[in-house]
Amino acid sequence: MSTALKFGWLSPAIGNRDSGYQPIAQFQDRHILPAALPHFDSLWLADHFYGFDAKSDPFLEAWTTLTWLAARHENVLLCHHVLGHGYRPPALTAKMAATLQVLSGGRFVLGIGAGWREDEYRAYGYDFPAPSVRFAQLEELVQICRLMWTQEDPSFSGTHFGIDGAAAPPLPETVPPVCIGAGGEKVGLPLVGRIADMWNAPSRGSVGDWNRRMGIVHDSAERAGRDPSSIEVSVTLERPLPVTDQDSEKLVEELSAHAGRGVAHVVMDFGNPRSTEPVLRFAEQVIAPLRG
Repeated sequence: MSTALKFGWLSPAIGNRDSGYQPIAQFQDRHILPAALPHFDSLWLADHFYGFDAKSDPFLEAWTTLTWLAARHENVLLCHHVLGHGYRPPALTAKMAATLQVLSGGRFVLGIGAGWREDEYRAYGYDFPAPSVRFAQLEELVQICRLMWTQEDPSFSGTHFGIDGAAAPPLPETVPPVCIGAGGEKVGLPLVGRIADMWNAPSRGSVGDWNRRMGIVHDSAERAGRDPSSIEVSVTLERPLPVTDQDSEKLVEELSAHAGRGVAHVVMDFGNPRSTEPVLRFAEQVIAPLRG
């Protein structure tokens, strides 16, 4: 068991019936995160515009909310889970990321993907092309971001996007790592292998499915001249917090299995806990033993 396992906390931006239609992240900011985050390595927030059960369910905008949380909770990495790249132009995404990286003292990770929620794209007037096009656009976006984070007068001309001197001062001292959320074996996973610093991987499927997906990422990395081990692997798990010792033991067993398959960062979605007691139980009985 590796002692390097990292833990992320996913804070729901949505408000629903169970939360009294108050965005859960707002409640957690006041009542849960001050006790939870000293035990976690990262804080994650989803990128959507409205709810899933009903459009009237509140859903906090991802950049605004993560920036607000960044100012209120120090010493954790900050990552979206994950941005739909088509929601914002590439140069704007790069500029926003550079700014948050500077303001947060180098704690930002650009979590981004090709997008999937077609109804949301259409409702906001955004194009929603085929997956192969969206991933090709995502690859160009990452190229643009890295140019704008490192060059004073960057230019880029691609098939889908271009910039001409799109400066983004002040340039961040630490270039934000790029975390790509993808699971498609034909397009998404090869892209991860080529360009991602971190992969937020699907946790579903058998061990054989996992090994096949990992193999695609590693093979793509090697063909691109990269070291596959340089890509940090994360998974997101939606689980209830433990309320008994047995619950904790089961979580330790499950997370150990993920670590044994090469996962370095587990992002936990605990939903809407109302008390810090099970959070501290998780920290003591799950995080502590898994970190050795």
